[in-house]
Amino acid sequence: MIIRTHTAIGISVACLVASVLAWGQGREEQRPPDPRSRGGGDCRDNPYNCIDTPNPLPAPNTVWLEEMTWMDVRDAMKAGKTTAIISTGGIEPNGPWLALGKHNYVLKSNCEAIARKLGNALCAPIISLVPEGGIEPKTGHMITAGTLTVREATFEAVLTDTVSSLRAHGFRNIILIGDSGGNQAGQKAVAENLNARWKGSPVVVHIPEYYDYASVLKYLVDIGVRKPGVSDHVHDDPAISLNMFNTDPNTIRWEQRVKAGKATIDGVDIADKAKATEIAKKIVEFRATKSVEAIKKAIANKGAMTTTQ
Repeated sequence: MIIRTHTAIGISVACLVASVLAWGQGREEQRPPDPRSRGGGDCRDNPYNCIDTPNPLPAPNTVWLEEMTWMDVRDAMKAGKTTAIISTGGIEPNGPWLALGKHNYVLKSNCEAIARKLGNALCAPIISLVPEGGIEPKTGHMITAGTLTVREATFEAVLTDTVSSLRAHGFRNIILIGDSGGNQAGQKAVAENLNARWKGSPVVVHIPEYYDYASVLKYLVDIGVRKPGVSDHVHDDPAISLNMFNTDPNTIRWEQRVKAGKATIDGVDIADKAKATEIAKKIVEFRATKSVEAIKKAIANKGAMTTTQ
């Protein structure tokens, strides 16, 4: 009986100690928030969690938000990078040579080129899921395997929340560019709605001039790369292929096509890697220059005047 009593007392004391420790831990977790805290931690626990702690590393050579730390973004914005670009791509079929993420690969080159040419801009992560057709019944690009789609309302909701997030962090100009035709109406609607709601602070604007593939194809004719009227009749063209090539030749199966003797599109030979690289860079530069001009005009007009295409 005595042994049992001592055992029971020992267990009770252990439980009491555990309860006190748990209560103390709970009290620690219930500390009031520190307004200096940033970066996902508490400023009181580590100075790297404090809003005004200097960045311990040099700034990276990138314009992509997802490749930056929170300190990188903070410092970039303080240095004047207060324009954010939201780009929308898609997952859709593009003939026998191009990866389904065609538009996203194009934007990887183009958003970066636009941001660097502006000098005061950063690129938000590419929104890759966009309206591509209906699911039941399957319509548009959804009739082809591999396509992914979202409802128009979903697309506009994601855009709205992304723009709102950037506004919350203090970006003064938020630019929407879309590399696919089905993205244009939703972007325009979101930009006009938010720009009106916030009265141009920040400026939110859709840039239809970015999605002007006709001008890119004309440019390729002007510089002697392609001949007008020549077509392979697939969902592909030299402007798209070479823009993707600039990001990653593997996305257009360049090496395999060269080996198979299939390295042409609409009569344009892309087998010469050095020549293809040169033309690809010209395409990116052409599109970036055209887009930057439109962006600057739109910002100057506070987003109130945009063209439609």
